[in-house]
Amino acid sequence: MAPACVRELRIYCPDGQTKTVELKGDRLTLGRSSTTELCFADDAGLSRQHLAFEREGDEWNIRDLGSKNGTLLNSARLNGAMRLRPGDRVAAGHLVIAYEEPGGAKAATAPVTFIPGAEGEVTSSTVVVDLKKLLGGKTVDTTTLQMRALIKAGEELGPQKERKSLPELFQLILDLSIEAVGAERGVLMTLESNGELVVRAAKGSAFRISTTVRDRVLKTQLSVLVRDTMLDEAFRERQSIIGQSVRTLMAAPLQTKDRVIGLIYVDSPSLTRVFKEDDLNLLTVMANTAAIRIEHERLAEIEHQERLMARELEQAAEIQQRFLPAQAPQVSGLDLAGHNAPCRTVGGDYYDFFPYANGRVAMVLGDVSGKGMPASLLMMSLQARVQVLIDEPENLGAVLTRLNRLTATNCPSNRFITFFMCMLDGATGDLVFANAGHNPPLLMRAGGGAEWLEAGGCVLGVMPTMKYDQSQNRLEAGDVLVIFSDGVTDALNPQGEEFGEARLEAAVRRHRGELTAAILEGVNQAIAEWTAGTPLPDDLTLLVAKKTG
Repeated sequence: MAPACVRELRIYCPDGQTKTVELKGDRLTLGRSSTTELCFADDAGLSRQHLAFEREGDEWNIRDLGSKNGTLLNSARLNGAMRLRPGDRVAAGHLVIAYEEPGGAKAATAPVTFIPGAEGEVTSSTVVVDLKKLLGGKTVDTTTLQMRALIKAGEELGPQKERKSLPELFQLILDLSIEAVGAERGVLMTLESNGELVVRAAKGSAFRISTTVRDRVLKTQLSVLVRDTMLDEAFRERQSIIGQSVRTLMAAPLQTKDRVIGLIYVDSPSLTRVFKEDDLNLLTVMANTAAIRIEHERLAEIEHQERLMARELEQAAEIQQRFLPAQAPQVSGLDLAGHNAPCRTVGGDYYDFFPYANGRVAMVLGDVSGKGMPASLLMMSLQARVQVLIDEPENLGAVLTRLNRLTATNCPSNRFITFFMCMLDGATGDLVFANAGHNPPLLMRAGGGAEWLEAGGCVLGVMPTMKYDQSQNRLEAGDVLVIFSDGVTDALNPQGEEFGEARLEAAVRRHRGELTAAILEGVNQAIAEWTAGTPLPDDLTLLVAKKTG
């Protein structure tokens, strides 16, 4: 028998595939990010860091990592960490995950024995039906017609059928319904999120449907049959009905479980074929089957669009990463490093290095408000402007003033950009900087003292006439300058507490004697330990410069 601590996950994917994963180590994370041990990059319902399986002694817990769409454990929303028991079911994104002992989910088998039958055992009390004869025979009683209609609807609308576009599907459903009940006209309408009924398919024109019929179908989820409008008091005086010569009509809800997504209405102008209760039952069942297929196709279409969007975002992220430095430049007297980690596929942070022939280097870091694609587009626009203005400037305040004027001209009213730029001399350590509403950088002295470069002005894009000034400082041998975005200090632990400037300062102080790559790694490690898997609320960007001599 396997030890009690041996457990496995059986992961059921939306494409029908099943993956079995043995739980090993102390922690496994699951999400869309490639940094997770269980990566499902194409599942748009998952967050980048969605959930974690954590060992506690011989048992395992599950923890939601602040995912956007949440995690369900046995159909209940997961809050915090919960102990897993064999047989538990976890739902995350489009995945269903079974927590089992090895081999625990194998299907039980029940013995079946066939006993010999006697000749002539099929007697007059036994009824047999041949499907081929039922579908192709000459018998045309009502029951047979209804059975043929249901079988045909099942064949055309079943999940095994190839996908159709929604307009094709709507017309197919209406045609099947009209044929099934022998109607002459019909219309299929869907109920949109704003409460409006929208015609999706029609045979005939100028339909005038009673609001009483409409409301009964939509609000009470009941199907309606009017055998003869001339005999029905609610209809015989209505000129709109008489004008169309409508004599018999039916309406049924397009209903999935307790949700109505529309209705099917059919009618006929003559009484040569009067709708009966059996017809209404048939239309009701077909409408339910149709509604399930419609919802299935709608979900499939949404998932398809989400997959396309995810691929486009991945491509956009690749393009965006090319706008950031592949590595820091080599500048005599300085050790430089940079790092960026977007909280979504694409981000709104921008940084760059601009080395000059005289031994100086310019460093910039911008943070566009908001997240996702809009912030990414603004970031790329900012990068293009900086490239033009940064050509070895004489005064950084003047550069920032011009950059703000250009940004305000093109920046949406609900957006802004924080921006820090500086010029550092590798030989002398002289530092000149200008700040537009960005986090004050940290200057860590070799001896352990800390200074925050507080001087600065308003954010970019808000006040077109704003003028900026430059300020000065100096780095001595061993001093470290850390420029960062607010994603660093805003990083949250599971209790919702921010990482903050004090912890950043402490992390830099611990590693100040090391190279800038090690300082970056030390800060990132401190943030990772603090967040404990909690997703970053904002993009995280760091620039580190150290005076080496």
